[in-house]
Amino acid sequence: MNGEVIVITGMSGAGRSTVAHTMEDLGWYVVDNLPPALLASLCELVGATTPKIAVVIDVRGREFFGDLSSALSEVAEIGVSRQVLFVDASDEALVRRFESTRRPHPLQGNDRIVDGIAKERDRLREVRSMADVLIDSSALNIHQLEQKIEELFESDSSADLRVNVLSFGYKYGIPVDADLVMDCRFIANPHWIPELRPLTGLDMAVSKKVLETENVQDFLAKYQSLFETMATGFFQEGRKYLTLAIGCTGGKHRSVAIAEELSRRLNASGSVAQKQIQATAIHRDLGREV
Repeated sequence: MNGEVIVITGMSGAGRSTVAHTMEDLGWYVVDNLPPALLASLCELVGATTPKIAVVIDVRGREFFGDLSSALSEVAEIGVSRQVLFVDASDEALVRRFESTRRPHPLQGNDRIVDGIAKERDRLREVRSMADVLIDSSALNIHQLEQKIEELFESDSSADLRVNVLSFGYKYGIPVDADLVMDCRFIANPHWIPELRPLTGLDMAVSKKVLETENVQDFLAKYQSLFETMATGFFQEGRKYLTLAIGCTGGKHRSVAIAEELSRRLNASGSVAQKQIQATAIHRDLGREV
């Protein structure tokens, strides 16, 4: 049988419910807190009429949660494409969220919130390593998380591989949901040019300055070639979503300009190994640096 199932899992408080609601709005058939052992049966039951299924599976399943790996193998055996989406956030962000809602962590018991988070991280370590899509919601509000899910899973795209080209600032930390990370701090920083400092990599003057810097065109061509070489393997592994992170110091000038240009180049190339690629530039830290 054909069809696709997305398993939504991750840390409590990281935004699993928001992800599930957004995917339901996008037309996916969503089931919450399903025991993993029933995953293949669900696909067979509703797959014929509802080819896109999203299932939330997490530590609320207690002892059933450990069956996820074998359940995913069963789904593959019946011919259904399956992906694991893991929603994560920093411990600090999770503590703030639980404290703001005044709700205990599901594994907290009589201990502190941080103890419950530590137990959950340990229990989810293997599942996190299996994730096809990893989303870090630490710096995202509900609307930004919804937008990210819509960009990844909107149904009107015919692309075989969707690529988020994510600019970021190293001073704010490397994105945990990046599949590949590239450092563009070798490029002269427009921050030190007074007339360019208040602008961003989205402005023509900054973009022109960055892209005309010596070796940048060669860097872009080689990075695109490297990605396209790797993309063949990603297709073979069934990957449908990738995040390419491009970093500079503050995520305002160089990484933004490079992410925009790389996204444009990937879209212009159209396909790799007869597979369609769709790239979108996203700027995580734009606006954070004054």
